[in-house]
Amino acid sequence: MALFEWMSESSGPVLHGPDIVLRPPRPADFREWADLRDVSRDYLQPWEPAWAEDDLTRPAFKRRLSIYQREMDLGTAYPFFVVDARTGALMGAITLSNIRRGVADMATLGYWIGQPFAGLGYGTQAVGTILRFAFGPLQLHRVEAACVPTNLASRRVLEKSGFQHEGLARAYLKINGLWADHLLFGVLASDIGDVDGADRV
Repeated sequence: MALFEWMSESSGPVLHGPDIVLRPPRPADFREWADLRDVSRDYLQPWEPAWAEDDLTRPAFKRRLSIYQREMDLGTAYPFFVVDARTGALMGAITLSNIRRGVADMATLGYWIGQPFAGLGYGTQAVGTILRFAFGPLQLHRVEAACVPTNLASRRVLEKSGFQHEGLARAYLKINGLWADHLLFGVLASDIGDVDGADRV
């Protein structure tokens, strides 16, 4: 059964932006994902938790996909790979996680774009596309995000996407092995306006 689960394609929503597609990660992505993460290591590591020694191995990727599928089944997270709509090339990833219902109806947003594709607007497109999904089909009220104060590129993406700076959290997350302050951002469904949801297939 475990082999079948590993070999099968992950299921979940597929979202379309102007030049990108957001789709669930799948087993066949391993090599492209590992190569992109490896070539982007120095670019990404200052803004991320420390990578495990086996982070770019196939067993670690398999564990990652298992967690992703379980979270999607529970409705607590929606992980997507960001791919070029024309070529299908993997460019990064974006996730709505820690989805809380009831009196909260909110989620946390996280994303990364590989160094070869950075600064070309793909991150902003990915955030806009996933917000249409969050405030459309998922009917969330609020999406939160945070970034290290010196991560100016990430801050620009959030601000261009409608997020508002709401404060500073001291020693908020352990980034690259050290506790780091983070700027806190939030966006409400009412900030975005009329949302009919991103396309799904």
